[in-house]
Amino acid sequence: MSGSDKQAITCRLKVIRQSAGISQIQLASLVGIKRQAVYDIECGKYVPNTSVALQMAKILGCKVEDLFYHNLPERTDNISLADKSISPNNRISVVKIRDRLVAYSLEGRNSSGHSFQAADAILEADGKTVKFFKDFNTIEKTALLLGCDPALGILACHVARQCFDVSLKCRFASSGQSLKHLAAGQTHMAATHMHDSGKEQSNITYAKKILGGTPANVIAFANFEEGLMISKGNPHKINRISDLVKGSVRFVNREPGAALRTLLDDRLESLDIPSDKIAGYNNIVFSHEEGAQMLAYGLADAALGLRAVASAWGLDFITIETVRCDIIIPTDLMDHHAIRTMLDILQTRAFRDELAQLPGYENKETGKMITAI
Repeated sequence: MSGSDKQAITCRLKVIRQSAGISQIQLASLVGIKRQAVYDIECGKYVPNTSVALQMAKILGCKVEDLFYHNLPERTDNISLADKSISPNNRISVVKIRDRLVAYSLEGRNSSGHSFQAADAILEADGKTVKFFKDFNTIEKTALLLGCDPALGILACHVARQCFDVSLKCRFASSGQSLKHLAAGQTHMAATHMHDSGKEQSNITYAKKILGGTPANVIAFANFEEGLMISKGNPHKINRISDLVKGSVRFVNREPGAALRTLLDDRLESLDIPSDKIAGYNNIVFSHEEGAQMLAYGLADAALGLRAVASAWGLDFITIETVRCDIIIPTDLMDHHAIRTMLDILQTRAFRDELAQLPGYENKETGKMITAI
């Protein structure tokens, strides 16, 4: 990275002192220093030592960081924007992958789950300068994992508990999106849960196809049940995919590239059911959670998702397939500190036991090296 960090101390002593109605002479007397010293501090000629800063803050009824703070660091080069939706003055999430910074949007549907996500930085008005809210060293120790398995968030929490100086950041993306970002060097890892449809495991086939020869390791994360989430009580008597053609059933689908969308399309083809026979086939949601919300709010009758998500929302569930979610890690990133920590966590009893508590999940292969590609 050739960009330089620009850090300086901002002093607000004069503003806060004047607001408190205290003169330079009075403050100097109370602290036990010369008036000239107060003047020099306010002019930015030097920063006071800890003892003086603490006394000033106590006298002025504020915190030391209210009086003196570091300006936000800026970096102006080699910022790769992974989301086309990012515009100037956007809050962004930032990771360092190999030798470059990659930014993702925290606006729109990316801004929140049940609460807003803290941003790492802001992309400024020139569309190039990034102003950080955190120490840049912490970004270098953060690994990004893209995927749509909601249990990835639990993995990130276990990493944080185990090792305070590294971070695993999990961001929602479909299996297809995750692998495409991995191929573009915009994430450290990708999680995919394609159902098997041939002799070779589909996660492996799909990863090989999209990565185009990039060496990587395939690590098992979890096995889980996926299928149809159904309105509580199953009022439309949906028991199989073919029941979606009932005229009264309102369905919401996942976007192209999502593993569950691929599963549905394959099953419809094998059953010789045209997609236009399903009311709502072209009504798209972008996550398991969004589909569950549509059902819970009475806006749909069936959606694609996981048993664990259906259970969390009090919905009924019809299993279509049990699949394995794998984490794809480029070989050259295996020694990243956060990734090594994550791989260790996958082997721990605490994580594996918590994973197994999720409805429809199994940990029998968790942490297993499936293959190298």
